Formats: sequence, structure tokens, C-alpha cells
Amino acid sequence: MFISCRICAGCNAKIGSGRYLNCMDSFWHPECFRCHACNHPFADAEFSVRENRPYHKSCFKEQHHPRCDVCSSYIPTYADGHITYRAHPFWQRKYCPSHEQDKTPQCCSCERLEPRDPKYLSLDDGRKLCLDCLDSAIMGTAECHQLYLEIQEFYEGLNMKVEQQIPLLLVERQALNEAREGEKSGNHHMPETRGLCLSEEQCVTTIIKRPIIGPGFVFGMRTEPCRLVRKCEVTAILILYGLPRLLTGSILAHEMMHAWLRLKGYTNLSPEVEEGICQVLAHMWLDSEIYSSSGSEVASLSSSSSSPSLSSSTSTSSKKGPWSDFEKKLGDFIKHQIESDSSAAYGDGFRSGEQAMLKYGLRSTLDHMRMTGTFPV
Repeated sequence: MFISCRICAGCNAKIGSGRYLNCMDSFWHPECFRCHACNHPFADAEFSVRENRPYHKSCFKEQHHPRCDVCSSYIPTYADGHITYRAHPFWQRKYCPSHEQDKTPQCCSCERLEPRDPKYLSLDDGRKLCLDCLDSAIMGTAECHQLYLEIQEFYEGLNMKVEQQIPLLLVERQALNEAREGEKSGNHHMPETRGLCLSEEQCVTTIIKRPIIGPGFVFGMRTEPCRLVRKCEVTAILILYGLPRLLTGSILAHEMMHAWLRLKGYTNLSPEVEEGICQVLAHMWLDSEIYSSSGSEVASLSSSSSSPSLSSSTSTSSKKGPWSDFEKKLGDFIKHQIESDSSAAYGDGFRSGEQAMLKYGLRSTLDHMRMTGTFPV
């Protein structure tokens, strides 16, 4: 009687007369039938199959059932076997939907929900700051001065020097919101205003001493009222304290463009055009920082060769020491936030301004804005 020769699906050798397994429509040596994830043989008869590959049930769950990046538990499965989770559009960290409602801390800078183990800093206005963002956070007006000088130099490199000496004040959230209410005009990006270019005379409370960083909170902050007198079209630039250097700088670059436009007589701009070009300058400054940190001598707006004036604004970074991997990633995140903004003024305005810049260059775009109040198309 003829007996067919069994071939192991794992090693392709003859099985012979020894023990064998008949699984998944094939024959196997017991030691050849292994989990696709851990590559260990199966010690029992229970296994799971995914895409015609065998898994230990525990390995299958680890590989195909995501864990929450906040609580480290498996993301809950509904009765029908459906798994639903949330993921940040930039950071791609998966988390249980419940963490959006259970007061899990969210960093006010990078927007990541904080895992349960790492600690975060509670600022006195209720904001939470993760330890990664805290590492380069600017806490006082004096700390921000060097960054202010750097951005002034960035504007000079674009042949857009701001001649007037505009006061820069780092302020708490309440002071910034009160100053915003005191302005008769202007656009503000809700829900959180982080910077403001003032045109009215106001009394603003500013931070004059860097607070002490305690275990999870800040204390010892010194503030004083500052009376702002209108000497030109701009009385001061206000920036929210406690944000990392790159985010603070992008906000400052944005507000500096508001100041430049007002001082140069650009009075006929719609919110989409004014906020859009301010976002373009913030994006350009971030580009210059990221390129200089990588050792490049040329910073550009999306590698634009049509704007030669951009190259003269680079390599002025006041950042001392090597950038951390997180700080590099944070710079990309802030750029992503500008690029993907869905609002009409800040998002659509930026994309229209960027397109004009890439096509016509900086100076021609600004000249067209002065004459028509719109971006060239």
C-alpha cells in the first residue's frame, strides 16, 4: 500500500514516521510550528490565525490589540469585537477615548495627553506643561530678551527692520486676556490667545522674575504693573509665559509681523491676509531655526528658491548646545499646527500667503498687499 510522504510546511523536510501536527491545511514538525510574533513553538493546542499566520493568543493580542499610550492598558473592545481609540494627528499616540473626559493632563504646548507615570508641571493659571516642553520653557521677560533680539535680526535679514523700539512683555494668561479685551480691534486665535500686538494704551501686569520650579508646580513669581504709552502705532508685544522656546519664538515672530505691518502703514488688510502673512513669517522663522540646528546654511520656506531674501535670515539661532530629539520633533509639530490650521484667517490665510510667497517672493507679495489688500494669485 502506498503511503504519501508528508513534507513539513516549516522546514520543507520529510516528516517521516515521528510525531507531526496537522494545522492550517498543512503538516508540521511540532518544533517547526511556531508563533509568527515570538517565534516560539506552541506548547498547547490553542492558537490564533491572522493572514494565514499562527500566533499564541497572548502574542496575537499584543500585536493586533493596541495598548493605550496613557494608561498602558489594552484599549477597550466593544461587544462586537470593534476597537475604538483616539490618536493625535501629529504625534500618533493611541489612547482610550475615556481619557478625553477623565481629566487626564494635556500639555498646553505639545498637546500630548500625559502618561500616568511621567510628571508634569502645573502653572498657576491652570495650564499643564509636560517635562519635555518645560526643558526649554521661557518663564520670564528677561529670558525672552535674547530671543526677541534674534527675531529682530531675522527680520533685518529679510530687509524688514522694525525701526521703533517696541516693548516686549511676558505675561500670565489673565493679563493677556485682559489686554485683549482692551484692544479696540484685532483678530485673536481662539480658544487660547498666546500673543498680542497692542495698539492701545493700557496698564499690563508683566512677569519680572522667573518663578521657581517646584515638584510639579511653580512658585515665587514676581509681577509688576507696566503702563504702556502710545508712541507709535504699536505700544507693546505681549507673549504668554511658560511655553517652550520654539513655540514662544513662533508666536513672537507672528506678533512682530503685526507690528511691522502697522508701522509700515498696511491698514487695508482683511483678517485672512494679515493673519495669513503673520503665520507665514512664523513658519519661516521656524524653518530658519530647524535648518540652522541641522547645520544647514540655507533656510527656506518649503525649500523655495523663488525667495532669495530668505537665505540672508538664517544661522542666527541663540539656541546653545545640541537640540534634543524632542525639540526637533516639537519644531515639526508647531509647523504642522500652522500648516493644518482649519480656521479661515490663520489656516486659509497662511496657505494663500505661502502660495503667493513661493510664486512671487516676499517683496513682491508685500508690495501687492500694500496696493490691493490681497495676496497675488
